[in-house]
Amino acid sequence: MLDPSCGDGQFIAGHPNAVGIEQDPYAARQAMDRAPGALVHEGDFFSWASNTSERFECAAGNPPFIRYQTFKGELRDRALAFCSRLGVRFSGLASSWAPFLVATAALLRRGGRMAFVVPAEIGHAPYSAPLLEYLLANFAVVHIVAIREKLFPELSEDCWLMYAEGHGASTNEIRFTALDAFSEMSAPPRQFQNIPADVWRTTWKRRLRPFLMTSEARLLYQEIVEHRGTHRFGELATIGIGYVTGANDFFHLRPSDAHQWRIPKDFLRPTVRKGASLRGDRLTTAVVDKWRKDDEQVLLLHIPKHERVPRAVERYLDTEAGQLAREAYKCRVREPWYSVPDVQVPDFFLSYMSGVQANLVVNEASCTCSNSVHGVHLKRKGGGATLLESWSTEFVKLSSEIEGHPLGGGMLKLEPREAKEIAIPSKSILQRISKPVVEDALSTLRKWRHYDSA
Repeated sequence: MLDPSCGDGQFIAGHPNAVGIEQDPYAARQAMDRAPGALVHEGDFFSWASNTSERFECAAGNPPFIRYQTFKGELRDRALAFCSRLGVRFSGLASSWAPFLVATAALLRRGGRMAFVVPAEIGHAPYSAPLLEYLLANFAVVHIVAIREKLFPELSEDCWLMYAEGHGASTNEIRFTALDAFSEMSAPPRQFQNIPADVWRTTWKRRLRPFLMTSEARLLYQEIVEHRGTHRFGELATIGIGYVTGANDFFHLRPSDAHQWRIPKDFLRPTVRKGASLRGDRLTTAVVDKWRKDDEQVLLLHIPKHERVPRAVERYLDTEAGQLAREAYKCRVREPWYSVPDVQVPDFFLSYMSGVQANLVVNEASCTCSNSVHGVHLKRKGGGATLLESWSTEFVKLSSEIEGHPLGGGMLKLEPREAKEIAIPSKSILQRISKPVVEDALSTLRKWRHYDSA
């Protein structure tokens, strides 16, 4: 048995003929002590995998979950190069565990099998699709076991299980089991759905999370989104992130700061800095006036690119804080450094990360917004009231759950590309939808992202 990242040896200790790879010297010594009969290699797995001639009957473990922001440098280069030689190409957003599983599978003998703890991201992250495609092309059985209760309660990350057997063959379906809680088992669950790979690829855009819902809910959702009276959000509006300052504390001023530095009003724009600032479905001038009265940091210093800079603004730019701000990466690479780009006034704001649901808020106060909130611009004026009415329905809330994805702590995250796919049915269609089916599906997906209160 091979464990490509054996840590302190928990997995290899349970197998009589095991090999473990571990990069951390302290953990490798622990593994040697815990599993004295195993062979433990200290070093980088991908370097070892590129040079070894060993092949294994099985593999198991809990691969390291290093997000793309810190999965970088030579380690990442070696991992992606190894996978590329196998015909698997991951995007720049891939976390470490996916390349680990591809490389491990390549070291199995014909007929071999593997079982791993994996992040629940295997059910929705775009970068998990190349991994699943590789497994489908190289194993007779691919079985994903979703577990709702946390395997590791101390971590924010949800974990599922992945099992594959019959290396050297292929399959055109994914076995999928959803369990409320994990209990020790000697073999993969006997109860599962058979998901045709083509359905996973096309209808559900390479995502397994929709299969947490009942088949009735999936059929209803598919029927509604394919109806000619249903539009995707991206057909009705453009959705994008707000501006990026590069130095938020410097470019966002309190009214008292603006008064102290005598910044002209023409260079100050009221802004929404955080989704938590948005309450209800309308942002009014009264709300913004209260922000000003409370002296909140809600005025963006906006200096258009070719605008002459007044003396008062120059003095502010030349402060110690200004000297530090101009060295920040985003400021350093733009010309001039103090001109924040993409400052717009959208028709609506859409929350980027949400609790119970994604909020769509009318911008009655003509505010701009930072990149912690999405700006929504209607493609045709006059449809805002209808859109807002549809947004409050259970079906559109369900569509937000399906098209978005869960984060740790029960949050729902909507990237602009995901928000564009939210289904907005016509009023007549919404009136005919089975509410109990939609409400049950909505409750199910919220429970699986651990947001149980609505």
